[in-house]
Amino acid sequence: MGRSTVIALVLPLLPVTAASLVGCDSGSQGGSTTLPAGANATVVRVIDGDTIDADFAGTIERIRLIGVDTPETKKPDTPVQCFGPEASTHTTELLPPDTPIRVERDAEARDDYGRLLGYVYRSGDGLFVNLDLAIGGYARPLTIEPNSTFADQFVDAARRAQAAGTGLWASCSG
Repeated sequence: MGRSTVIALVLPLLPVTAASLVGCDSGSQGGSTTLPAGANATVVRVIDGDTIDADFAGTIERIRLIGVDTPETKKPDTPVQCFGPEASTHTTELLPPDTPIRVERDAEARDDYGRLLGYVYRSGDGLFVNLDLAIGGYARPLTIEPNSTFADQFVDAARRAQAAGTGLWASCSG
């Protein structure tokens, strides 16, 4: 998959469930945890600013947030990048373990590394985590077709953060 220019694309957003994406029986014998209305998973851990692990009824999935790219903190053979720790901390503050979330997908369910690709919303208040990262200057926009439903919003949010000198735009050169 390569990067390409953003084009308008209207796609229905489909809820991600363990049954629909990982071939699990929806009546699996996971825990008896009841999720709040609108949630389809809970956060297990934050890996870095744009990657989390979530529990879908007993199936743990690694989720790569669509449309944003935070500076690296854990990529093998890559030094920790400017503002990476801050982005990871911010995501951890937004999504502590056991936070109920709703994960929605776009056109492609997984990336080349097998990670689930998702738009992540906190179910308690509906916060759109991907967009929050761009608004706060914790992430740059990253559009990889065909997963581009919110690309214009991410680009606009990042431009505003950059113009305001927010987050990585104030701390990192280049």
